Amino acid sequence: MPKYNQAYIKGKEIAVKLHKLSGEQAKGRIPPGQTVTQGFPILDLGIQPEVDLQKYRLHIYGLVEQERLLTWEQLMKMPKKEFTEDLHCVTRWSKLDVKWKGIPFKEFLKIVKPKKNWKFLIQEGLDGYTTNVSREDVEHKNVFLAYVLKGKPIPKEHGGPMRLIIPHLYGWKGSKFLSGLKFVEKDEQGFWEVRSYHNHGDAFKEERYA
Repeated sequence: MPKYNQAYIKGKEIAVKLHKLSGEQAKGRIPPGQTVTQGFPILDLGIQPEVDLQKYRLHIYGLVEQERLLTWEQLMKMPKKEFTEDLHCVTRWSKLDVKWKGIPFKEFLKIVKPKKNWKFLIQEGLDGYTTNVSREDVEHKNVFLAYVLKGKPIPKEHGGPMRLIIPHLYGWKGSKFLSGLKFVEKDEQGFWEVRSYHNHGDAFKEERYA
């Protein structure tokens, strides 16, 4: 049997599948202005922190019943689920059917118990990155704290060991290298938001820049 180039064949199969995404199906799945990629571009601030999981802590603070420094062991004991979601980047690429595993954020909220008056979540990364999202946006059922990508721990180039995935927003609205979650009542703009990116970032409304 000939030794076909399986990667090449797979790429052609994906191209055919994407070509068939048309009409209402394409309109509902691929946001305006986006191009589907078969790769997985790497975008960050130029810093990819090395993380020792034994020392890793996720700082939970602000409007919560109890401030916490969650260890990796504690996080791994939380409810987990596999997710297949599309990822949309403000730089105009979309990657379809990305396979993740992580903690459903609605379940996470039950554990960390934010106070009733919180309205915004401020995310902090180990690289100094910050971004803000509304309570409404993170309470969607397909929002999750991801720590597995395609069956393996998320590598640092893709934001490991943990990142927040909010599928309907552009990728910059979910911090890579996640190290802190602050629950607040008053909004606080993050790294890109103060640099004229849109404060909300809905990919399907093409909310790219302020």
